Amino acid sequence: MESLLVTNTAAKKILELSKKKEKKMLRISVTGGGCQGFQYNLDMEDKLEKKDIVIKKNNAVIIIDKNSLNLIKGSEIDFVEDLIGSRFKINNPKATSSCGCGASFSL
Repeated sequence: MESLLVTNTAAKKILELSKKKEKKMLRISVTGGGCQGFQYNLDMEDKLEKKDIVIKKNNAVIIIDKNSLNLIKGSEIDFVEDLIGSRFKINNPKATSSCGCGASFSL
C-alpha cells in the first residue's frame, strides 16, 4: 500500500517533540472543514487506537487512521521554517487546491 513519505527534517522534529512531552507519536488526521473542504490535524499522542496505521522514520512514529490515510496517501510530511513560522507541512499530490497556510485542502 502506498503510504506517506516522511522527510528527515520532519522525523527529527517529531523526535525532538517526543523528548519534551509525554506524548511520543505524531497523529495525523483529516476532518471536514477548513476553508477548502478538508483540514489537516496534527497532535502529539501517547496511545495507539485499534485501527491506527503506524509509520516509522528514523525512530520517529507517525500514526494515522485508515480514512485519513486514504485522503493523503502519497503525500510528503515535512517540517519547515519560513515567514509564516515553523510547522509541519503536508505536500498532498491529491489536493486540487489548498489554502494559503496549507492547513486545508480540497480534492
